[in-house]
Amino acid sequence: MKKDKNPIFVWLWVLIIVLCIIGLVRHFHIKNFQVIKAGVLYTSGQPRGMDYSRLLYKYHIGAFVNLRKTDENREQNWYNEEVAWMRSNGVKYIELPIEKNVPDDGIPDTATSQKFLEIMNEKASLPILLHDNAGKKRVSYLAAVWMLKSGGFNLEQTIERIRQIKGQQLTVQEMDFLKSLVP
Repeated sequence: MKKDKNPIFVWLWVLIIVLCIIGLVRHFHIKNFQVIKAGVLYTSGQPRGMDYSRLLYKYHIGAFVNLRKTDENREQNWYNEEVAWMRSNGVKYIELPIEKNVPDDGIPDTATSQKFLEIMNEKASLPILLHDNAGKKRVSYLAAVWMLKSGGFNLEQTIERIRQIKGQQLTVQEMDFLKSLVP
């Protein structure tokens, strides 16, 4: 007579397999990665571990533009990891921190917007990955600046793209900011 397998062991194996799949998906997933214009501008949340290599070799990123302050979530050691990787791989690293303050919640000032447009005009730096912690608000604002000022996008296309990046509808303040960028 054949012995039945213990259902606890079957469920344990299923759980192990599911956890492995989740781990692999998380390992090969770059947080909130978006293609704004292929070969020119990409956005994401904070890269980690192997994300840097994947971004370099798959998208040929020429420069990383970090919108975070160096002390933002410093206990996670993201800054040291990022700077060390950039130096050892010869990738241009640009810090352009944007404060997340109420009431503007990270909307860049004119000087920061202008600096970003100058960075985007440096053809040797392209393509660029623009990132912050989550890859939603601050990156969407600067991406919108480039899209409307020199990227060849109209207001409607930009609004739709920013909705995709943020994963939610734009506020009145954000709409006003986008409209202010249109000549």
